[in-house]
Amino acid sequence: MELMTRNEAWNITYRHALGETASYFYTEIRDNKKIFGRRCATSGRVLVPPRAFSDQTLKPTTDWVEVGPGGVIEAFTMVYEDFQGLPPPPYAFGYVMLDGADTALGGFFRGVDLSNSAEAAKKLAVGTRVTTKFAEKRIGDVLDFWFEIAG
Repeated sequence: MELMTRNEAWNITYRHALGETASYFYTEIRDNKKIFGRRCATSGRVLVPPRAFSDQTLKPTTDWVEVGPGGVIEAFTMVYEDFQGLPPPPYAFGYVMLDGADTALGGFFRGVDLSNSAEAAKKLAVGTRVTTKFAEKRIGDVLDFWFEIAG
């Protein structure tokens, strides 16, 4: 029997409720230009983005904790190919451990010339300090903020 492959394209639009925790997170970004995490009462870890339950203890998180705006790059990638629904390339995306957080937040990097990927990778190296910047007009979305190299 011959195993076959098939190319297919899926374009699914859906709407889902964010719940109390994510709604508060995005409302604070939209209205106050602040990023918050939630504290695990057992371990004390601050989870960003916030979760209603700890990923380690499975117990409800408790306090809201403001984090950032500074942080350190944990991982990054540079994208040079077009992907449906994402910004036109090139762009850089990665994870930042914001000051006061114990988990990393994903976001786009701006202000780095990506025309030379080797030079850009040096500027976006793991451990590099960044700061969070916010869009002038915010709607409560992941594109309301981005990271730039500090200093």
